[in-house]
Amino acid sequence: MTNARETVNGFQKALGKGDFAGARKYLDDHLRFVGPFETFDRPEPYLESLQRLHHIIVRIEPKKMFADGNDVCLLYDMVTNTPAGTAFISEWHHVEGDKITAIRVVFDPRPFAAMFKG
Repeated sequence: MTNARETVNGFQKALGKGDFAGARKYLDDHLRFVGPFETFDRPEPYLESLQRLHHIIVRIEPKKMFADGNDVCLLYDMVTNTPAGTAFISEWHHVEGDKITAIRVVFDPRPFAAMFKG
């Protein structure tokens, strides 16, 4: 059994490599994701959404990770190749055992709103 920080780190590293199958291994089958534009109750639609956005991400610049028991907060700059530029993002992960059961993402969505119309 790993700790929550290691689980989130593994998930983020897989995403950073574009390894969505590898990232899936860190997600609980009943993952609850809540973000400014989308909400999911399963990991597959969440990962599909990330795959659609992967091409706009130039890099992730981690700033800080905090862990408190089963909760991990990750703060980072997401640098994009869009007019939206760089977004400061906060992700709150809840981990049970070796799986992420919940993710809450918070950022200013206004620069990205045009991408999500329709």
